[in-house]
Amino acid sequence: MGLFSWLFGSKEENAKTVEPTEYKGFLIYPEAKSEGGQFRICGRICKDIEGETQTHTFIRSDLLPSEEGANDLMLKKSQLFIDQMGERMFS
Repeated sequence: MGLFSWLFGSKEENAKTVEPTEYKGFLIYPEAKSEGGQFRICGRICKDIEGETQTHTFIRSDLLPSEEGANDLMLKKSQLFIDQMGERMFS
């Protein structure tokens, strides 16, 4: 393992396969980010529209102590966002 890989981690180690949750035709990918010992709520909301995948990056200011908690809250917040915005989020 190289010095930079040891210091910063390798891309392969940091990449996680995220299983999406389907909600009203949208796919929600919770991808909490580690920040200062806590986890920021973030992820992606995707939907195929006319044969093209549209993606909205979802980032919130909330920080939680666990990755699981941040991903759970991201799912709930993104469902509310979908209910409010629908496909307009891609405009």
